[in-house]
Amino acid sequence: MAKTIFEELGGRYERQGDYLIPCIALSAEEEQPIGIWGQQHLGYLTQYNRGYIH
Repeated sequence: MAKTIFEELGGRYERQGDYLIPCIALSAEEEQPIGIWGQQHLGYLTQYNRGYIH
């Protein structure tokens, strides 16, 4: 059987029953600072939705 583009790029599949499921892992994301609008929204949530933010 011909390789798929995913397999050519180094990916692999795992068989589960009759299906081939791609084995995918997410890379660890770097923590990024939030911008001005993110800070404004965080301030709103802490002021008005106290149960939402821990």
